[in-house]
Amino acid sequence: MADHDEHNSPLPLGLAKCGYSGVVQSLAAGDAASSLTGAELESRLIEFGFVEGARVEILHEGIIRRDPIAVRVENVTVAVRRREAMAIIVA
Repeated sequence: MADHDEHNSPLPLGLAKCGYSGVVQSLAAGDAASSLTGAELESRLIEFGFVEGARVEILHEGIIRRDPIAVRVENVTVAVRRREAMAIIVA
């Protein structure tokens, strides 16, 4: 479980690699290239448990373009597309 090494600077979860672990800092749903509206995406991410302060860890990446990713959010594992994971800012 490798933490982000660069002084824990915030980054979108969609850029993190398998094994990354960190904490959700904020959501930036308007910045993601999702087919959902910003409000819909933010609501869905919150329902999955991506709330400020939640611990996350990338467990697995898909074979094609590393998409989707399996993410443990606290004690729950969910699958998220990388383009939607770009809305989850972690450190």
